[in-house]
Amino acid sequence: MFHLGLNPYGLTYYLGLQGRGTPRANPAGRGLEGFIEIASQLNAKTIELHNSWITELTPAAAQSVRQRIAALGMTPVISLGPPLEGLDTAIRSALAVDAKTIRLGLSPVLCGDRNACGPHWREFIANARHNLQTYAPQAAALGLVLAIENHQDFGSQELLDFCVESGPNVGICIDTGNPLAVGEAPLEFARRVAPLVRHVHLKDYNAQWTNEGYRLVRCAIGDGAVPFQELAAILAQHHQTLTASLEPGALEARHVRLFRPEWWNGYPSRTAAQLGPCLAAARLRRLPDDADYRTPWERGDSAETIVQYELDMIHRSAANMKSLGWM
Repeated sequence: MFHLGLNPYGLTYYLGLQGRGTPRANPAGRGLEGFIEIASQLNAKTIELHNSWITELTPAAAQSVRQRIAALGMTPVISLGPPLEGLDTAIRSALAVDAKTIRLGLSPVLCGDRNACGPHWREFIANARHNLQTYAPQAAALGLVLAIENHQDFGSQELLDFCVESGPNVGICIDTGNPLAVGEAPLEFARRVAPLVRHVHLKDYNAQWTNEGYRLVRCAIGDGAVPFQELAAILAQHHQTLTASLEPGALEARHVRLFRPEWWNGYPSRTAAQLGPCLAAARLRRLPDDADYRTPWERGDSAETIVQYELDMIHRSAANMKSLGWM
């Protein structure tokens, strides 16, 4: 069912998308070339390309990337944001590499913390709505699908509303771990959005409970709280095939402080019965309260240690998904 492959966001240090200092980038990163190499090693069927990599190429270089990806039998997807700016460039990138799907992040909010934005949260909503309604018709005329991600900011019903407002070529990129960041259980989230899913980010977390809520701690996909077999069955009810990308979580833990009343500012009201499945899901394979949750990045370990950590996790994730029949 799944054309499973890779996106770059579980390898941000190795690829040079994240580093220490200003700008926060790793100049020794392997970039697009290193990414294609790893995707090829994993026999990826989907390759999700960071939009800036493609916009920086000459037309001839972009044509070369397009040909290489096609020769490797990979389906390209363009990935943009957050924030949701430069959608016009993502459309050009998609045409350059013959991608049919553009994955979009709508806002910079993380950990579900809308309250931290203050009045800017409504601005993010208005900006996302404007951009989607402006560019969706242009993308549709070119045969492109826009897949908006639950990037630890919007809930399932809010994403469905964006899709209905924006047009039939706008769907959802479901990130399998991120529902926990907005107080929703992965399976409940998937059931609601499944008909409109157009792309999948495979992510998993171990939760570590705190006095304020829980931390979502990066782990190999298949080693955490997300029940992938059940999730696959939900998506299979609506789709024969879907593109999907392996994406271990960020190098920084996400602290979801949903036990603090102010965290809920900006959310619609929710009953205890609606929140309960999320709290139950976050207790599966949870970390002990006193465990060291930090990644090598958070501990300030060497570059070599961080790189090996990322690579080991990608390979373990691929092995786990293969054992489950996803890859």
